Amino acid sequence: MTISGAKFSDSAFSIDGAESTTALATMDEAFPAAPGPESGELMLVIEAPDGVSVEEPAQRALIGDVIAGAAEQPGVFSASDPFDENRPYVSDDGSVAVSTLAVDVEADQAAVEKDLRTVASALTDTGYLVEVGGALDDGPPKIASLTEAAGVVVAFIVLLLSFGSLKAAGANMLIALSGVTVGVVGILAWSSTGEGIQSTTLILAVMLGLAVGIDYALLILSRFRDELRKGSDVSAAIATASGTAGTSIVVAGMTVVIALVGLAIVRIPFITEMGLGAALAVVVAVAMALTVVPAVLRGLGHKVLPRKERPTAGTPSATPRELLIEHAEVSRRPNVLRRWALTVVDRPVLSILGAGVIIALLAVPTLSMETELDPPGGPDPASSQRAAYNTVSDAFGAGEQNPLVVLFEGKGAADVAAATTQQIRDLDQVVDVSPLQRSEINDVVFLAVTPEHGPTDSRTADLVTSLRTAMDTVDGAKVSVTGQTAVDVDVNAQLSSGLITYLISVVGLSLLLLTLVFRSVAVPVLATFGFLMSLAAGLGATVAVFQWGWAGGLVSLAEARPLGSLAPLIVVGVLFGLAMDYQIFLISRIHEAHRKGLHTRAAIVEGFGQASPIVVAAAAIMAAVFAGFAFSGGDAMVASIGLALTVGVLVDALVVRMILVPAVLQLLGEASWWMPRWLDRLLPDIDTEGSALEDHDLAELENVKL
Repeated sequence: MTISGAKFSDSAFSIDGAESTTALATMDEAFPAAPGPESGELMLVIEAPDGVSVEEPAQRALIGDVIAGAAEQPGVFSASDPFDENRPYVSDDGSVAVSTLAVDVEADQAAVEKDLRTVASALTDTGYLVEVGGALDDGPPKIASLTEAAGVVVAFIVLLLSFGSLKAAGANMLIALSGVTVGVVGILAWSSTGEGIQSTTLILAVMLGLAVGIDYALLILSRFRDELRKGSDVSAAIATASGTAGTSIVVAGMTVVIALVGLAIVRIPFITEMGLGAALAVVVAVAMALTVVPAVLRGLGHKVLPRKERPTAGTPSATPRELLIEHAEVSRRPNVLRRWALTVVDRPVLSILGAGVIIALLAVPTLSMETELDPPGGPDPASSQRAAYNTVSDAFGAGEQNPLVVLFEGKGAADVAAATTQQIRDLDQVVDVSPLQRSEINDVVFLAVTPEHGPTDSRTADLVTSLRTAMDTVDGAKVSVTGQTAVDVDVNAQLSSGLITYLISVVGLSLLLLTLVFRSVAVPVLATFGFLMSLAAGLGATVAVFQWGWAGGLVSLAEARPLGSLAPLIVVGVLFGLAMDYQIFLISRIHEAHRKGLHTRAAIVEGFGQASPIVVAAAAIMAAVFAGFAFSGGDAMVASIGLALTVGVLVDALVVRMILVPAVLQLLGEASWWMPRWLDRLLPDIDTEGSALEDHDLAELENVKL
C-alpha cells in the first residue's frame, strides 16, 4: 500500500548550525537557481562500445542528435553538451560522455526515464550502453506489503492461541489497527504543516505503533480475564485491570516515549522527527489501551474467556473466595513455563552461562559494525542510477560526482580564494580545484574541490578535516567547507558521537526509572545490563546479515554494505523502550508476590508463572510485526531496523527475561530487593502494581502455598 496524498520530504539530511549546513544555505542564496519551474538534475551517461571513441566525428554527431532529442522530451528543460569546449564532460580515453539534464521535479520520474531511454535507443541499437543517473524519485513510500501483512496475521494467530477466544483476539487486533490508523492520520496531518516528513518516519511509526498497540491491549485483556476467573464481576474486573495492568502500561509507554523523544539529544532534525513520529504512535497506543479497551471489555464481558470457562445460566455460582482459591491452584499447576522457571531457579549458574553463550555468539559481529549515511549511486545495485554512478566513477575518478566546496565570504573573498587555490591543490587526496566561481549578488565566491576518493571513504572525511584545518589559518574572509559530501560527513560523524551520548542517556534513564518503580538497586542494574546484551545481539545479527551478507537471501538483500547510519540509533531507542516493557511486566508480578510475603524463590516462580505467558506472547507478536518489515524486500535501512528489533526482542524476552533475570534474582536472594533507607525515603512511591486495589485479596493469597 502506498500513501499518494501525503507530503513527504526527500531533502538531504543535514545538521542545523553545522558549518557545512550553514554554508550550503549561503550558497543557495548567493547562487540562486534560474527563475521558473523547480528543476532537478539527472545525468545521461553514454559509454561507447569497445574500440570506439565518442570523440570520432560520426559518433559525436550521433550522440549530439540523441542529446538534442533528450532536451525535447516532456519534463526535461535542458541537456548539456558533453563536447562543449568550455565545460567538456568526456573521459580522457574517449569511452564515456556525460550530458547533465535539468528536469522538472514535479514530472513523473519513471515517465521521464522511459522517454530518455526511447530517445537513446539510437545509441543502444549500435552497441552503446546508456544509463540514467541522478536522484530519481521512487514515489510515495510503501507502508504495507505481503510480508508485513503476513506478520500481522501471525500476530493474530498468537493472540488467538493466547486467548482461546476469537472475539478477544479480534478485539485486540482491531483496537491495535485502529490506533495505528489514528497515529498515521496524525502524522500525515503534521507533515502537511511544514516541508513534509521523511518516509522512514511514517514506516517506523507504523511498525512500532502496531507492535505496542497489540501488546498493550493484550496486557489489559489478560489481566481482565484473570480477574474474571477470580470471581470478580465485569465492572470490578475492568477497574482492577485498568488500575494494575493499565498503570504498568502508562509507565512502560512513558518509557518508550521518553526514549524516542530523547533522540532529540543527537541534535539532528530528521532523527528528532523520526523519534517524535514514533512517540506519537506509542502515545496513541497507550490512549487506546486506557480508553477504548475498557469500553470494549464492558461490551464483551465474559465472552473474552474460552467458551468452556464462561458462566452459564442455571449453574450454581461459586463464591468469590472459592473462585480465588481455585484460580490460585490452577495457576500453580505444572505447565511448560512453570517447569521452565523451576529449572532456571534450581540451576541458576548453569542458566546464566547458557544465556551468556547464546548472546555472545549473536553479539560478536557487532565488533566489526560499520555505518554509512547513503550508498553512493543509490541503494539498488541493479538500478540504472547505480550503473551510471559507477561508470562515471570509473571513467572520471571516484570523487568526480561528489565535489567539496570551499566557500569564501567577505569583501576580500575573491582575493583570498585566489591566494589559497594552490594551497588547497597541494593537499593530499585532492585531484582538482575548479576555477573561481563568483556570485553576482554578494561578496561570495567558491572553489569546487574534487577529492580522490568517494563520499563514503574515510579518506574523504579526512580531507574535509584537512581542508578545515588549512582554512582556519586564512585571514581576510570567512571560509567554510561545504557541499553535500561535507554535509554527509558531518551528519555521519554526529550520528556516531550522538549514538554514544544517547546510549549513556537511556542507560541512566533505565536506572532511574526502575529504581523508582521497584525500590531496588539490583533490579535496575540487572535490567539495564540485560538491555545492553539484547542490543548487542540484535545489532550483531543485523551486521552478520546486512554487512557480511550471511543468509542475505532471507531478507532479499541486494548487496552486503555497511549499515545505515540511522539504524543503530533508532534500534537503541525502540529496543530500550521494549526491553523496559518486558522488565516491568515480569518484575511487577515477581515483586508483587514478594510484597505479599513470598520469599524470593517462591516469588520468582509465582510471578514468572503469571507474567511469562504474557511476555512470551507479547514478544512473539512484536517479533512477527518487525519480521514482516525485515523480510519485506523494501528499503534496506528499514529492513535492517526490522531485523535488529526482531532478534533484539526475542533475545530480550526469551533469553534475558526468561533465563538471565530469574537466575540472577535467585542467586541474589533477598538482596534483590535491597535499597538504602536514605534513598528509599527520598524517592516517591510509584504504585505500578496496583497494590492498593488488591490488599483485600491478601489474606486469601497467604493461605495458598507454593
